[in-house]
Formats: sequence, structure tokens, C-alpha cells
Amino acid sequence: MRKPLFLLAASCVVLIATSCSTTTPPATTETASKAPTAASPAAIPEWKSGYRVFITNETSGDLSIIDGTTHEVVGTIPLGKRPRGIHASPDGKLIYVALSGSPLAPPGVDESTLPPADKSADGIGVFDVAQNKLVRVIQAGSDPENFAISQDGNTIFVSNEDISGVSFVDVPAGKVTHTVKVGGEPEGVTLAPNGKYIYATSEEEGTVEVIDVAARKLIKTIKVGRRPRNVEFLPDGKRAYVNAENDGTIAVLDTEKNVKLQDIQLGAAGEIKPMGLVLAPDTKTLYISTGRGKKVFVVDAATNQTTASFEVGTRPWGIGISPDGKTLFTANGPSNDVSVVDVATKTVTKKLKLTGSPWGVLILNR
Repeated sequence: MRKPLFLLAASCVVLIATSCSTTTPPATTETASKAPTAASPAAIPEWKSGYRVFITNETSGDLSIIDGTTHEVVGTIPLGKRPRGIHASPDGKLIYVALSGSPLAPPGVDESTLPPADKSADGIGVFDVAQNKLVRVIQAGSDPENFAISQDGNTIFVSNEDISGVSFVDVPAGKVTHTVKVGGEPEGVTLAPNGKYIYATSEEEGTVEVIDVAARKLIKTIKVGRRPRNVEFLPDGKRAYVNAENDGTIAVLDTEKNVKLQDIQLGAAGEIKPMGLVLAPDTKTLYISTGRGKKVFVVDAATNQTTASFEVGTRPWGIGISPDGKTLFTANGPSNDVSVVDVATKTVTKKLKLTGSPWGVLILNR
């Protein structure tokens, strides 16, 4: 969607108990950092080992790089207009970022009063990890927001909200080769673990659209709830989780039969707004950021029961977890920061100031 993550007003949480859920009070051990300034690629320390966290900043148009050992920002690199969705190539050498020249359109705003879209700014930016710089922008259709990458790295599947489509982008050729029409306002795009199907969320229809990659056609539509945004698969591909933002729920899908099995109620609709989803490296736990709810919820992937929730910051959206499963990172748009969370204690240990509305989170390891 075009709306930035900082548009929702914060409110207190009303938790609907679906299990033995517990709420951890706000952390008191966090430290804060100053906002970074742009760095030249040469000024960024060489990455020899460990992991790094890459954050897209929607309103400042750049990429923040965080060292996974020190939890400090080591560089901020310009990308282009409105960088949002972020994913790595299969070999981890390139980072792809969705760029958009469409103006921000908050809820309730008369879009006829907005400036015209800069379609020349639309595309998928290609960031070279070794060089620490943007090396290319690939055509990806109108207003790309999020995407997935084929297992061979040659095709990117992009959600184009304003044309209600998912575009197939030929990476070597740098152009769109096909577009599949889907439900209104497509956003999240995820490739199934077998590489054969794309699952795309339709915010307007409250559905997940299943696309056969080889046939390049829509084969199934699954009702999941109001305003779904993201799909997260278990590694075996038999089950997936989808957030229904306006229902305060997570839909559990049987992805062999392509049906919804159940809803996991996180909290009161309108107060808890499930946004980002990430599985722990051992795949036993699902973590969900909740926007205006300020919290991360914890779900046991074996029982589909909520086991805990804890406050992390102002309207967390993007979320990622370290390779060892010990640290969470949440992108908090309106406060321009990223929360660093100790998973064991469920507390925020540090908040890193970034440059402008952090949106997406990507973690790479060496």
C-alpha cells in the first residue's frame, strides 16, 4: 500500500486471551543513539564475519546498515525514492529494494490534491553488498512495494498496487515480461518453499492470491481476513501464516489444500494491528510486529497459541531476527528508529536512530 507505517495513532492494547499469554512491561534497559549521517561506501568498515542488518528508510530514501556484533549503524547509503520492500539474491551478494515515485497517501487524504507520481523513480534498486552501493535500477512496473525472488535469482515477482497486479521481472534483461491480475491493493509477495507458487496478499479483497509460476496464472483465491499484508511459510511449505491487520488476527493456511485452517486472535481489532512476520531460525516460534499496538507478539508454531507479548517501540512494522535467534530488530517508522530486542528477556536493549521512517528489515550472515 502507499501509506507509510507511521500513519496509525498509538493506543493502548486490549489483549484477547487465546492461551496463557503474558505481557512484558516496557523495557527499562535500552540505550539510544544519535541519527546517522550519510557515509561513502569506502567509509563503511569491511564486513568480514558475523551478520549485518539492512533497513530501508522510506521518507529519506536510503539504506541503513547495522553491525550485528556492536548493534551500531555503520553506514547509510542513498537508494532512491521511497525504498520499502527489501530482499537478498539467493547468493546474498545483492540486495534488491522496491523504489517508488508515487507520493505518500495517508488515509483520508484526497489523492487528487497530491503531486503527480514520478514514474521515472519506480523500479527495483540493486545494491551490491561488497561495494556498498546502488549499482542498477530494474524496471518493475508501476509503484512497486514488495516482491519475492525466484530460487535461481533470475525472476523477481513484484506487487504493483495501482494496477492490481503481480509482475514477473526478468532480472538479466531488466524488464517486466508478464503481469498477473490479482485482487485490489496487492502488497506482500512470497515464494512458496518449493519455488512453484507465489502467494500475494490483496489488502482490498482480504485475500491471498495463489499464482502458478510456470503457468503464470492465478489458480486460487483464499479469504484470510481484512487487510492482509504478508505471508510467512514454514520450511516444509505445508503451512503458512498471514496477518489480517484490521482484524487483529493471524490466519493459518494449509498450503497443500490452499485453505484457511484457523485464526489466531492477537488482540482487539483496531488496537492490535499485525504487520510484519518472522520465524525464529529453529522455526519453532513466530514473531509478529503490531504497528499501533507497539508490541511484538510471540506465537508457538507447533500449537498456534500466543505465548507472550512485549512492547518494543512506536508502531513497529518491519521485523527481523538474528541468525542465532537471540536478537530481534523492529523498524519503528514515526520515531525514526530501530529497536534491538533481547529475545531471552523480551526487553529492548537499544534504540538506533535512523534517517527517515524505517520500513523493511533484512538480515544477512557471513
